[in-house]
Amino acid sequence: MTVKYDADKPIYLQIIDRISKEIVRGVLKPGDKLPSVREMAIQSGVNPNTIQRTYSEMERMEIVETKRGQGTFVTENEGMLMRLKKDMETKVVESFVQSMREIGASKREMVESVERFLEKGENQK
Repeated sequence: MTVKYDADKPIYLQIIDRISKEIVRGVLKPGDKLPSVREMAIQSGVNPNTIQRTYSEMERMEIVETKRGQGTFVTENEGMLMRLKKDMETKVVESFVQSMREIGASKREMVESVERFLEKGENQK
């Protein structure tokens, strides 16, 4: 599997983002075991040290838990998982609002734009 990475952001942070999205979407569930460092490195096309840093950072963030001799698992702390989802939502909204401000859109225009977009999507189902 060929994974493309953005040169402007450290790879380990991009992998954290990818895994976090899988957790928030429910692809990875609380208590699920993540691939070993070696397996994830092969899947991601990166050095195992990068994955070790990824897992260590995610453990520091309390998104995953490492159990000695067993592996790394998605946390079962529902409060932490809800916070993760809310934090990700906030980042997406902040990015959208910033981009809209850069083109001079007002608050009302932003809301109308989102409503039009969502309505268009509903009509295509």
